[in-house]
Amino acid sequence: MTVDRPGAGPTTRPARRDPGFLTAPFASRTWREQAYLALVLLLAPFAFTYAVLTVSLAAGIAVTVVGLVVAGALVLGGRGWGAVHRGLARELLDVDVDAPAPYTRPRGFWRTVGSLIGDPAGWRALLFMIVTFPLTVLSFVVSITFLATGLGLITYGIWFRFLPEQTGADGELHRGAQLGSSYFLDTPPRILLGMLAGVVLLYCWPWITRTFTLLYRVLTAALLGPTQAGLRVAELERSRTGAVDDADARLRSIERDLHDGTQARLVAVAMQLGEAREHLAEGGDVAQAAELLETAHTSTKDALTELRELARGIHPPALDSGLAVALETLAARSALPVTVDVDPAVEAGGRLAPAQESIAYFTVAELVTNAAKHARATAAYVLVEALGETVRIRVRDDGRGGAHVVPPDGSGLRSGLAGLVERVRSVDGTFDLSSPVGGPTVVTVTLPTTLPGTGTGAADPA
Repeated sequence: MTVDRPGAGPTTRPARRDPGFLTAPFASRTWREQAYLALVLLLAPFAFTYAVLTVSLAAGIAVTVVGLVVAGALVLGGRGWGAVHRGLARELLDVDVDAPAPYTRPRGFWRTVGSLIGDPAGWRALLFMIVTFPLTVLSFVVSITFLATGLGLITYGIWFRFLPEQTGADGELHRGAQLGSSYFLDTPPRILLGMLAGVVLLYCWPWITRTFTLLYRVLTAALLGPTQAGLRVAELERSRTGAVDDADARLRSIERDLHDGTQARLVAVAMQLGEAREHLAEGGDVAQAAELLETAHTSTKDALTELRELARGIHPPALDSGLAVALETLAARSALPVTVDVDPAVEAGGRLAPAQESIAYFTVAELVTNAAKHARATAAYVLVEALGETVRIRVRDDGRGGAHVVPPDGSGLRSGLAGLVERVRSVDGTFDLSSPVGGPTVVTVTLPTTLPGTGTGAADPA
């Protein structure tokens, strides 16, 4: 299972197996592609008219406020035409092209008008309708000519007898198709030759049709899908939203732990100290006061321990000495044996920013904890190595496997592997999980480096 950023561009996928050469004229895919060419031919005049009208109005009446609004609305309407063509391509050409990022209306009238007129997805859809208009006519005429001519020649021996008689150049009457001034298909050898030519044309028809539909596939993916910039913006917005929600949820969790745990313990300490002071002021039992002080002392140490754990959850102090030291410390405190192998090139020159080091540390900590708590592992191996302009972190355990990413439950706190995925994505990293039932579980995290360079990776004995 790979958990990563969305694809970097529009994608196409074959949904059905390609037919062989001998079965191509009879395959459902071929007839669906021919149906696609027929349907886009019906839509092409209306789509082309809409595109030309939009461009003309945008150039002619955009000098007025009303014209700007109308032109912007027409540009935005191009998205609807794009959705129609994507649907046809998905159903008939087995092309799955993602829709571009939805239109978001900005605040302010003039910003809204500007965003309407300058909507990239709308203009790209209009360009698609203009470019495909001549292609639509050409593709349908050529493909249907091959199909009709091929079928006509194959069945020629049946219907040629119903053709009217014609006088040839030799002065004799002929009944059949005429090629040139005196060549008629009216003898058995010539009829057989025509039928063979029909078979050739019929078997050429699927590949001619497929060539044209391939052009439609390319144009649909290039002009009606999301752009690289659009995908990048959408991913950044999603990562930012996830990071903000995760940070807010974690702050609430820390506040709850402080309020329900440490604060309550310190309140109890204050009450115990107050009670001991009253005992001593009133000349009461010294032994009972000493017992209260001892309880308060123990509670104070427990509170300090809780505060250290909370602080370690925010930023481990061991990270101040480097990622290698922090991971070694983590391994020493782990409930199962952990071998840590950190490439010296990772920390040489400050490859990872402090935020990335924190993500790397908490990722390893979460995975090691999962291996000990859920996977019933007996050992784990952690490898951190520099690979070009990235740092790869691999955590492998010998547990029972079967791990998978559980989507967030809507509470805002992305815990477990889902939380790790969000953290890694927030810095443009990738997260790959391989956990077959029975094990082993291998998680590979790739983080971009802050400084370019080439590191020498350590060997992974696992």
